[in-house]
This record gives sequence, structure tokens and C-alpha cells, in this order.
Amino acid sequence: MPILEGQDVTKYFGGLAAVSHVDFHIEQGEIVGLIGPNGAGKTTLFNLISGAIPLKSGEITFKGQKLNGLKPYQICRKGVSRTFQETKIFADMPVFQNVLMGAFFGTPTRISGTDAAEEATQALEFVELSAMSETPVHDLTLVNQKRVEVARALSTKPKLLLLDELMAGLNATETSEAMELVTKIRNSGITIFMVEHVMKAIMGICELIMVLHQGEKIAEGTPQEIATSEPVMKVYLGEKARAGG
Repeated sequence: MPILEGQDVTKYFGGLAAVSHVDFHIEQGEIVGLIGPNGAGKTTLFNLISGAIPLKSGEITFKGQKLNGLKPYQICRKGVSRTFQETKIFADMPVFQNVLMGAFFGTPTRISGTDAAEEATQALEFVELSAMSETPVHDLTLVNQKRVEVARALSTKPKLLLLDELMAGLNATETSEAMELVTKIRNSGITIFMVEHVMKAIMGICELIMVLHQGEKIAEGTPQEIATSEPVMKVYLGEKARAGG
């Protein structure tokens, strides 16, 4: 049974189909990439999975249980956590307090202050930010702000992690380090579903890639299959190649 599955997933904004009749499934332990041009529906699909916006029609299941109609905190407590395209952090709070909030409010059962602090400490160690635990988040670089958000997501003890453009705005070295972090997360037992425009990352660490265009799924396959797909080259990779990306 897939850990995450969507059937006929559809969402309209007014008369525009942001996501149109999309089917998908993700097996436990995979790193799955989601790509497509700007406006293809990638973040909308993440918002549907995480409960940030309601489905119009279709069904999304996690570990065989329907997510339709659940609130984001309920979905998080079932084991689905996420990061955001633009980091959602408490900028004036220290790094540790940001991550501690995930441990307190995102875990499925009531947790003591001591246990929450231990979860937060472990998450910061995992993303290699322990030395910055007392630093206000607004004083961090972009790459470290993104790591804080990842640590906060990990502190909820997810089984599935949705990463929305983790590599956006990073330089080549930071991107390589972020790829290593994603692989490390998967190796710890967490399944990854990631939206990304950095093709080096998508092609380098994903076992499977799904492609959206104008809200519809136009392709799915291994990195090798996607790289040689004519529809994908036309609507996405070709555009990036012409732009020098």
C-alpha cells in the first residue's frame, strides 16, 4: 500500500483548474520529485495534501486513511509535515524556540516540556544547527532559515515530509549540502515528496518524478525517463534550457 495516494484530485479557483484530475501514489521510503513550470499547480497540490485548502473533488489518503476534510494540524499529527516555498518562521524568536513549537504542537500525543525540548534538540542536531540554537532566526542566512524550518518539521516526528522548493535561492555549494540533507532524512526512515526547480537536485536524488502542467499530470517516471520525455522537454526542461537554467 502506498504511504500517500491521490485519486482524481481536483481544485478550482474560480473557473481556473489549479489541479485537474491528478492521480499519484508515493511508496514508503521514496524520494519523489514534483516539477513543472510556474503556475503548474505544484504548491496547490501540496496545500491540498496538507489541508491548507480543501479539495473540490477526489480523494487523498495517507497510510490508507482519508485526509479529505481534515485540518492541517490533524494531518500533521497523523504524520505529514511540510516546509513552505517562502519560509514560515517566527523571525524574532530564537532558533530553538521555533523548533520547540513543532515538537509541542505537531506531535500526535501530548508531550511534556522535557520531551519536547529533547525532540527539538535532536532535530537541530540532525540539521547541524545546534550551535545557533539561541540565535534569533532573523539573523540567520537564507540557507539556515530553511534548515530551521526543516528542523521544525522533523520535530513533529513525520512519516512523510513535503519539501516546497528547499533549494530555491541557494548557491551551488548550499544546494549540494541540501541534497545531502534530503537524502539523510530519507535514510532516517522518512518518505520525501519535494517540489523543486533545481534540476540538479531533482535528477540527482529522486527515484521518481511527477510533472504537472496547467494543473494536469503530463508525465511520471524515473529521472532518465523524464529527461528524455518530449512533452516534458517542451513545457519545462526546454524552457529552462533556453533560459540557461
